[in-house]
Amino acid sequence: MRSAPDPLGLATGDRPGTGIDGTRLMLVDDEPQVLRALQRSLRRAFGPGLVVCACQEPVQALQLLARTRFDAVLSDIGMPGLDGMSLLRRCAELQPECVRMILSGQADFALAQRAMNELGVVRYLSKPWDDDALQRGVSGALLEGLARRRERDQALAWAVEHDRVSPQTLEARRLEALEPGLTQVTWEPDGSIRMPPLELCG
Repeated sequence: MRSAPDPLGLATGDRPGTGIDGTRLMLVDDEPQVLRALQRSLRRAFGPGLVVCACQEPVQALQLLARTRFDAVLSDIGMPGLDGMSLLRRCAELQPECVRMILSGQADFALAQRAMNELGVVRYLSKPWDDDALQRGVSGALLEGLARRRERDQALAWAVEHDRVSPQTLEARRLEALEPGLTQVTWEPDGSIRMPPLELCG
């Protein structure tokens, strides 16, 4: 999809480039045709180096966020059941380093300001989108997500070096950052660990 430039002037970012291999992006929109178009555009720009998970159901997206690390999330706002603002607010709680972006069919400057101020949203992209603006915005968000992870890792390494945290705690935090919820297990009466059901993205 292509359109005139974003009327809010907020769809800015670095052009797609190297450095994003192995990063994870979540797309959330209740319209399957929108998800397919987004995936096509991003696949052309980033190739197989970017792992893209598309969710049509916001609740499904939350379940995945609770157990799988993502570097960035791009979510629609107007969705049935759970709106995009509520989804991104929960995302910020589950994965603070995950960069949050909005994709909306309404050029609402007040909503954009609220999302940035309250939820730390860094990009507000309009529907229908311009492919170049979409790819630049996603590239910038992924690079920022990587930078946040590096800063977190450096802070934890400093804490271990200065005896502020134990190596065991550091490893637990590292694993939790990679797979949220991994270190929070539920024990069965017989002493075995209850394994959660697998969630697949659609």
